[in-house]
Amino acid sequence: MKFSESWLRSFVDPAVSGGDFTHLLTMAGLEVEEEETVAPAFAGVVVAQVLEVAKHPDADRLNVCRVNIGDGQPPRQIVCGAPNVAAGLKVPCALPGAELPGDFKIKIAKVRGVESSGMLCSARELGVSDDAAGLLVLPPDAPAGQDIRRYLDLDDRLLTLKLTPNRADCLSLTGIAREVSALTDTPAVYPPVTATPVTTDARREIVLDAPAACPLYCGRVIAGVDAKAPTPEWMKRRLERSGIRSISALVDITNYVMLETGQPLHAFDNEKLAGAIHARLARPGEKILLLNEQTLELQDDVLLIADDRRPVAMAGIMGGEDSGISLDTTEMFLESAFFAPKAVAGRARRYGFGSDASHRFERGVDFGATRQALERASQLILDICGGQAGPLCAAQAALPARPPVRLRLQRVAKVLGVTLSARRIAELFTRLGLTFAQDGDDFIVTPPTYRFDIEIEEDLIEEIARLHGYDEIPAPPPHARLAMLPQTEDARPLSRVRQILADRGFQEVVNFAFVEEAWEADFNANTAPIRLANPIASQMSVMRSTLIGGLVANVMTNLKRKQNRVRLFETGRCFFRDPAGLPVQGFRQPWKLAALAYGGAQPEQWGVPTRAVDFYDIKGEAELLLAPCVARFEKTTHPALHPGRSARILVDGEVVGFLGELHPQWAQKYDLPLAPALFEFDLDALRKARLPQYAEVSKLPAAFRDLAIVVDQKLQLQTILDGLAENRPAIVQNVKLFDIYTGKGIDQGKKSLAFRIVMQDTQRTLQDAEVDAAVQQLVEYLRHAFAAQLRV
Repeated sequence: MKFSESWLRSFVDPAVSGGDFTHLLTMAGLEVEEEETVAPAFAGVVVAQVLEVAKHPDADRLNVCRVNIGDGQPPRQIVCGAPNVAAGLKVPCALPGAELPGDFKIKIAKVRGVESSGMLCSARELGVSDDAAGLLVLPPDAPAGQDIRRYLDLDDRLLTLKLTPNRADCLSLTGIAREVSALTDTPAVYPPVTATPVTTDARREIVLDAPAACPLYCGRVIAGVDAKAPTPEWMKRRLERSGIRSISALVDITNYVMLETGQPLHAFDNEKLAGAIHARLARPGEKILLLNEQTLELQDDVLLIADDRRPVAMAGIMGGEDSGISLDTTEMFLESAFFAPKAVAGRARRYGFGSDASHRFERGVDFGATRQALERASQLILDICGGQAGPLCAAQAALPARPPVRLRLQRVAKVLGVTLSARRIAELFTRLGLTFAQDGDDFIVTPPTYRFDIEIEEDLIEEIARLHGYDEIPAPPPHARLAMLPQTEDARPLSRVRQILADRGFQEVVNFAFVEEAWEADFNANTAPIRLANPIASQMSVMRSTLIGGLVANVMTNLKRKQNRVRLFETGRCFFRDPAGLPVQGFRQPWKLAALAYGGAQPEQWGVPTRAVDFYDIKGEAELLLAPCVARFEKTTHPALHPGRSARILVDGEVVGFLGELHPQWAQKYDLPLAPALFEFDLDALRKARLPQYAEVSKLPAAFRDLAIVVDQKLQLQTILDGLAENRPAIVQNVKLFDIYTGKGIDQGKKSLAFRIVMQDTQRTLQDAEVDAAVQQLVEYLRHAFAAQLRV
């Protein structure tokens, strides 16, 4: 809602100005989104009258003017090149010494040999508008010599309010003035509205065929109007400063009354109407040509205004082209109606446009002022365009009920945290214009017809808080008994898990838990995700069952911004269907942790060759995160991962997560030049910690032996290591693979595995014989268990 402050102050003029005034509105819930002055700063410009105009002797496009600036001195000589300069005009004149916008200073100068004592100004030169076609022509009654800023009210401020949908009552100057009056306890004065004298019997019958959608429709015929009459300058100025351009006097008056009262009006050419006026729903296949030159085929839930032959307007949205007024109109039918918000809401957006009228009707218009707005517009039309007014015709059905709302003092204190007396609350309600009765300590409030947002007790409490002042509500510090919660040694806090990843160069991200449906299918093969009943966007319609999709999207965002090395992690809930799921019946919501690395394994530097992150890099990060627990990795397949570079992660025989490189199919689909490596854990598994256990450290030297065997190429290393761990002699402390070889000297379908065996005892030094015996025992096991052969 955009308006000029001077217009508002013609209704109510509190002793608050500038930033304090905008702060007052914002803190009352009428957020001032933008404020600007009508014109930039300048000085030394007055109203002047052009007395004579003569051609410049040495320039075809210049004129020498004699100008009266109202100072009682002889007329000044000013050279002017504007094409519209003429004797008798009143125009702005910048005097010598004046400073115009853009740091442009005026001084006495010679123009082609002729002295010029000032400059006649266009609107653009004053910063009032972009019109530079000629001089800014002022009304004939403009007083010569008056400062132009004062005459045009150029010190006025333009305010734009960012209103919430529930405050439709403030989509008018009357509504805003009502609020300012209540906030500052300053009386408001509204334009007087009286019944228009009826001087003709012309009228039209009104029929409500859809009374639920249009319970009130008023109209009046005004004959003998002069549609070509000029719009008064004061009205044009107020409209333009509210963001509405002037069209013609009749149209301007309807727009002006809409801004003043909040009631949209529409004017029909009465001679283009046939029979009665009907408020009805559209018939299947019915069409209408609107004022915006758009032809629409209407659905049967669209409310229309029609005559006996055809539709003439989309009710509450826009009028029809065939019945609209023009400069040739001499008899008009003026409409003022109340349309139910549900009958208008969404209809304009369905057809791809909107209007000031639909913006107001779909939020709720004051049905108690429908007749008053019609009378106000009738007065202005008769004053500006002349004519004879017919009787006010109206058809009325059941209007919206305004059920009383009960307010309890105890509830006010509980919600606001401050105790207000019944006297104080009664004072605030009176300032708001709310009708109320007291029932003991309770207030029974009847909402006015312009407040559709007052329905429950909390709505009244909000009004009390706004008017009392949010700044006046104390904010005492909370008091509570605090106790330190136990932190057992067998569990590590989430903050520690996050810190480990941060120390490794990962950055934490927080993504939405509702994601694209395609992500669920791609990254978790989830074809039946949990759908949202009311998603905030079409691409966020399902709940996630994995964190991978969000991390991949984060990588895509970083790549678009030329960040080629990305390391991210996220903790959050995932969502699964589970009939026995808790805490929400039918669903399970476990916490997960996922991390992703993309790009170089190391930051770019001269000392380390550049290589892309791979499976083993992310495996190392997972092992570090799980330490001191020892993880076991088993080959697996996962919808999101490369089929040959993925593994599931087990701790103590329990699957706790998976890791691997992103599947090439998804890397290509999501425009990733490289395949990121990632893992995802059940967070509960990461928070487990093992208590430290004492183990004696041997002071005696260890014995080392290397053992190379040839086995079937399909045999998994982990199977061999598990077997050796279960069947190793007591002195064998560790068996570790240090080489894999296939090629020359190794039969096809075979592979060579080289292990380093570490043997040690805490009480004595091992002898060569028992070392060799232990190695031989391992060799015999490998031969029998895996058909292994020693490689020599």
